Amino acid sequence: MNAKVKDNSLHNTFIYIKQHWQLYVFFLGPALILTIIFRYVPMGGILIAFQKYSPFKGILGSEWVGLKYFKQFLSSPDFLQYLGNTLKLSIFGLLWGFPMPIILAIILNRVASSSIKQKIQLVLYMPNFISVIVLCGMVRILLSVTGPINMMLGTSINFLTIPAAFRPIYIISGIWQGAGWASIMYTAALSNASKELKEAAQIDGANIWQQIKAVEWPAIKDMVVIQFILQAGNIMSIGFEKAYALQSDMNLASSEIIATYVYKKGLLNGDYSYSTAVGLFNTVINVILLITVNKIVEKLNDGQGL
Repeated sequence: MNAKVKDNSLHNTFIYIKQHWQLYVFFLGPALILTIIFRYVPMGGILIAFQKYSPFKGILGSEWVGLKYFKQFLSSPDFLQYLGNTLKLSIFGLLWGFPMPIILAIILNRVASSSIKQKIQLVLYMPNFISVIVLCGMVRILLSVTGPINMMLGTSINFLTIPAAFRPIYIISGIWQGAGWASIMYTAALSNASKELKEAAQIDGANIWQQIKAVEWPAIKDMVVIQFILQAGNIMSIGFEKAYALQSDMNLASSEIIATYVYKKGLLNGDYSYSTAVGLFNTVINVILLITVNKIVEKLNDGQGL
């Protein structure tokens, strides 16, 4: 019976699309064309990772060198340092940053007054609309030798010249900027939590932790799993903008990551083939991590993953 209903529904959908195909072409056509032009066509550029690319000869005329640049990067004395910096920044950022939106959403869900809740949400969401470069400028001012932090501490330390301070600065500023906005999804999911079940738990004398475990956590569990898989799969995808903007000659030991290295080699030094090879290596590792994390979560979460 269910199979027949599904078949009929699918059949009706195809008939509707066939009758109104002009609407689909009109609305979906431009988006599809733009996606192909700006997402799929540029993929052909990865060919230069296997070539000694010359802008004058073009992709078709450049000499093929195979895996030369991949071997060059993997055998580079700085390879482990750049890989280690990238992984440390991403993993620590995930460990500290991922739980914060969940905690914020649970706390906001317990605010009874809607007006107070809206004001808190406004304050939490605002940092998301600050651009990365402006954020980095604010961080530099706050942590400068004559900045507010040093004035409060009574010191004159330039924190951005200390390699050990770079990661905490990067991660904390990222949490401040993005945690509030990221909590929107969990706040929306918590709105579907059973109020009757919560009231029953309160009547039974359940404390806050027991209420969260029995009522609120099941409402956001699937969302948490999906977001964790996506973020863990993007461990290697740190944008270079923020790291580059917070870099200084003194903190390069911890701030030089693969993304900034690709930018410097490709755009500043003009070594397009080598930088493309490094970027492609980074992408392949990301895909492997995404698949691996998804498989692990499926085993730990009763077969539920992406």
